[in-house]
Amino acid sequence: MALKSTLIFSVALIAGAMFVEDNAFAAAASSKQVQSEPISQYVPNAKLVGKGMFSYYFWDVYTGELIAPNGTYNNEPPFALRLTYQRDLEGKKIAKRSIDEMKKQGDVSSDNAERWLALMEDIFPDVTEGDVITGIATKGGKSVFYVNGEMSDEIQDATFTQRFFDIWLSEKTSEPKFRKKLLGEG
Repeated sequence: MALKSTLIFSVALIAGAMFVEDNAFAAAASSKQVQSEPISQYVPNAKLVGKGMFSYYFWDVYTGELIAPNGTYNNEPPFALRLTYQRDLEGKKIAKRSIDEMKKQGDVSSDNAERWLALMEDIFPDVTEGDVITGIATKGGKSVFYVNGEMSDEIQDATFTQRFFDIWLSEKTSEPKFRKKLLGEG
C-alpha cells in the first residue's frame, strides 16, 4: 500500500512539474514583454508619469504608459507613450482611428491626412493581445515607433508628431479620463 501511494504521489509530482513547466514555457513563448526599447536613448532620465487602461464600451483595448524625463510631462518632447494591446486589432484600423482622432484636434489638410494615413498604415501592424507599440516624440519633433521592441519607422514631421500625441495628451482629447491617468492625475 505504501509503495502504491508513493508511486501515485511521484506520478502526480511529475505531472504537476510538467504542467508548470509547460505553462511557464507557453507564457514565455507568448509573452511579448519589451525589455530592449531604447526609450532612454531619446528621453533622458526616463521615468513613468502615469498609466491607465483604455477601454471602449465593455472592452479593454490597451494599457497606456506615459514616460518623460524625471517622470514629469511638461507638454513638450521628449517623451514616450507605450501602448500594450489587450485585444487583436487590424493595423489599418489603428491608423484610420488615429487620423480620425487627429482631425478632432483641429484642422488637418486632406494632403496631410492622406500622407499621414499611408505612413501609419506602414508603421502599425495588425496587433494581438500582448503586442506593444511605443511612440517616442524626440526633442527635435520627430516621431519614432517601436513594435514589440523592434524599430518600425520614424516620421520627421513636427506637425505630425504634435497631432499624433495630442490624440491622448491634448486637453481636446476625446478621452479626458484616460489622459488624466497618463498624466498621473487620475
